[in-house]
Amino acid sequence: MTRFLMATTFLAAAAVFGGAAQANAAAQCAPRADIIKALGDRFHESEAGRGLINPNVVLEIFVSDQGSWTVLASDTKGQSCILSVGEGWDSPTINAAMPGA
Repeated sequence: MTRFLMATTFLAAAAVFGGAAQANAAAQCAPRADIIKALGDRFHESEAGRGLINPNVVLEIFVSDQGSWTVLASDTKGQSCILSVGEGWDSPTINAAMPGA
């Protein structure tokens, strides 16, 4: 719960400093660079994987050695939205199937 509150606080601050237009947008979205920096600085998370949702949006998963994780949706314009956060990440080896394989 503390992690969720910290993430929400960061995003609220980004919305306030980003101007009134962004404040009216979803509270969980901010420029991708700002979110990535905060994930690294505050939670020691780095990208563990990504996949395409569609040609304009990428789903990204960030994890830390302590097991915290964040799922982002990032668009081609540099905007990211936090979809979910949590604790207790476990990374078994996953082999992605290629289309047509």
